[in-house]
Amino acid sequence: MEGMGLRNVSSHCSISEMDDYDLSRLLGKPRLNIERQRSFDERSLSELSIGLTRCGLDNFESTYSPGGRSGFDTPVSSTRNSFEPHPMVADAWEALRRSLVYFRGQPVGTIAAVDHASEEVLNYDQVFVRDFVPSALAFLMNGEPDIVKNFLLKTLCLQSWEKRVDRFKLGEGAMPASFKVRHDPIRKADTLVADFGESAIGRVAPVDSGFWWIILLRAYTKSTGDLSLAETPDCQKGMRLILSLCLSEGFDTFPTLLCADGCCMIDRRMGIYGYPIEIQALFFMVLRCSLAMLKPDAEGKEFIERIVKRLNALSYHMRSYFWLDFQQLNDIYRYKTEEYSHTAVNKFNVIPDSIPDWVFEFMPTRGGYFIGNVSPARMDFRWFALGNCIAILSSLATPEQSMAIMDLIESRWEELVGEMPLKIAYPAIESHEWRIVTGCDPKNTRWSYHNGGSWPVLLWLLTAACIKTGRPQIARRAIELAESRLLKDSWPEYYDGKNGRYIGKQARKYQTWSIAGYLVAKMLLEDPSHLGMISLEEDKQMKHVLKRSSSWTF
Repeated sequence: MEGMGLRNVSSHCSISEMDDYDLSRLLGKPRLNIERQRSFDERSLSELSIGLTRCGLDNFESTYSPGGRSGFDTPVSSTRNSFEPHPMVADAWEALRRSLVYFRGQPVGTIAAVDHASEEVLNYDQVFVRDFVPSALAFLMNGEPDIVKNFLLKTLCLQSWEKRVDRFKLGEGAMPASFKVRHDPIRKADTLVADFGESAIGRVAPVDSGFWWIILLRAYTKSTGDLSLAETPDCQKGMRLILSLCLSEGFDTFPTLLCADGCCMIDRRMGIYGYPIEIQALFFMVLRCSLAMLKPDAEGKEFIERIVKRLNALSYHMRSYFWLDFQQLNDIYRYKTEEYSHTAVNKFNVIPDSIPDWVFEFMPTRGGYFIGNVSPARMDFRWFALGNCIAILSSLATPEQSMAIMDLIESRWEELVGEMPLKIAYPAIESHEWRIVTGCDPKNTRWSYHNGGSWPVLLWLLTAACIKTGRPQIARRAIELAESRLLKDSWPEYYDGKNGRYIGKQARKYQTWSIAGYLVAKMLLEDPSHLGMISLEEDKQMKHVLKRSSSWTF
């Protein structure tokens, strides 16, 4: 591993040239007799069919990803634009660099927060896998890939550790939630200490850590053109181990992943157990990223075949049963119950009286979204921002559904954005429901933290989704809102209140992913060619190819 170096790929290579070079090498394999719609991995950005030309971005052939830094505080992307960067950008870069963590002299990540005013450090001094993603994207967009490569390799090493919670051994493919570097000044030695959930509140292993690792590996490959990292036996094995956990056969009758509460960004009890949208959208994206990066050797070929089958079933299931718009809501409202046999329309036996009152007012005539959860006799109608944004970026959402999600955000701006982007979930649960669902969690009170709090880190996901759907004006409006408060408020972790007006009651200041999320959003808006790192174009082969009555056979 230590001998791996960056391949010498010209930073002036066009995105279309890089894409062809990229995946013709990585995918030098038969395509399993499936004519897949070329994605960002196989197309030039000028061929995009979803709205980019509407915002004046119709000449991408000559664009390129940044290959070097222009200065300490100025991102490379800013130097290629005729306008000056916002004054906050320099402060954000300085704050981001202060959060860097070093292992044996090499940067390997960023800590969760550098809040010297907080008395309790807890685990905010650790490098979290999910928290590092926006930091990694910021460094990649600024032409600094080495830290990302170091992070990918170090976390890959941690994956091979034996993982135990009490007397139970976790799956071999599990990735850590976080790790910490311990410096021994006497021995002058550094050691890594990883947390796989055994120290976390609630002792829940993070399902999303492995997913973000694969997504980041693809982003690194797309940004640098360095295929050598993804092609190493260690990275190939790491991907296969993660996929083994996800694709293992069990008692499930659905292609979605069954998860415990608190297994992702929402890491406390919030009633997301079952099949949460955040995990399903990330799962879909990871399957597509893995399909592009796995070698078709003896070990990889089996996974490729399983991925293709699962993607078809998963895309149909999610688009059919998780999607909610005005018409679908009306259909559910009129559902009959206790239907039996494969001809049933109400397949999950959802009781119409269980539809919450708020959703009837919340649902606009134009617009829609993927709801929070679907399982037998249960539909969680809450809006979750991360899952819906990832659905757009991964093309889990069809082009029509993607536009409908953006329509919803525009028409319900006060509810979902308010005074600080972006609500992690809507609406908040309160009173008796809050006591039952959260177990009286004092951190997740109504309109706070994960219970309807506003999280600035989500700005980068919103911006990416806006650019992909040709709605950059929505992103600009959201970024302007964030710029009016974030620096003045010392980059809080989250905001509280129905409109996101107040700094969160337990929010850390100088939260790294709030800082990095802002930087990524700015760089995406200034140079939309960066979108190729984190976006996948629709695969036409995954349109509704299965019959509705057999939606979960795969």
